[in-house]
Amino acid sequence: MPGATTVSTLKAHVAVPPVGDGPWPAVVVLHEAFGLTDDTRQQADRLAAAGYLAVAPDLFSAGGVRCLRATFSAMTAGHGPAFGDIDAARRFAAEHPRSTGVVGVLGFCMGGGFALVAATRGFDAAAPNYGRLPPNAEEVLRGACPVVASFGGRDRSLRGAAQRLEGILTDAGVEHDVHEYPGAGHSFLNRHNAGPLAALERVAGFSYHQPSAEHAWGRILRFFETHLRAAGDRTPPDA
Repeated sequence: MPGATTVSTLKAHVAVPPVGDGPWPAVVVLHEAFGLTDDTRQQADRLAAAGYLAVAPDLFSAGGVRCLRATFSAMTAGHGPAFGDIDAARRFAAEHPRSTGVVGVLGFCMGGGFALVAATRGFDAAAPNYGRLPPNAEEVLRGACPVVASFGGRDRSLRGAAQRLEGILTDAGVEHDVHEYPGAGHSFLNRHNAGPLAALERVAGFSYHQPSAEHAWGRILRFFETHLRAAGDRTPPDA
């Protein structure tokens, strides 16, 4: 059953598949700049329903505007407390008694940027969604795990990012699936149905786009099936 827990001093939402006892492959779910919202919890719950142990850490556990600024700074710099929190969540997922030890990472917007950078930091597959590419992406993504990435064609803030990422991953020899959805804008996988977040999204031109979202989820789950579940099902060779 989905629920709340604490990973050391890091708050997190942990979602466990409703059927069976595991072990299951795991996915760390990284939230947007809005924080660990109901939408992020629902994304983790969806992964659990698909058979993954999902851990969604609150990267703003320390609280306050300074935490928000520090987290964005860490994403841009490629190091900082937020990456320590992400690694703590990865280790928690890998060492969980009901985990196979195979762990992927999935993120949205700010979390998508983190997921992309984290693709070289111990994860077995990464799914960045409309995440900003780091300035030195060619260097950062060298040796990355397999990447399935999704972007919106109407997202003016990330214009050209999908094509650039496709080229970088191809040149680096990283297995990947990068797709841009012409009818979708930024945040097309996220639903903030009520309250100030929904109003802010409308003003900023962000919105959920159901056809693109469902197609992207299909790609993500197929990719994870290959790189997370199949990897966890492999029997180690005899010594």
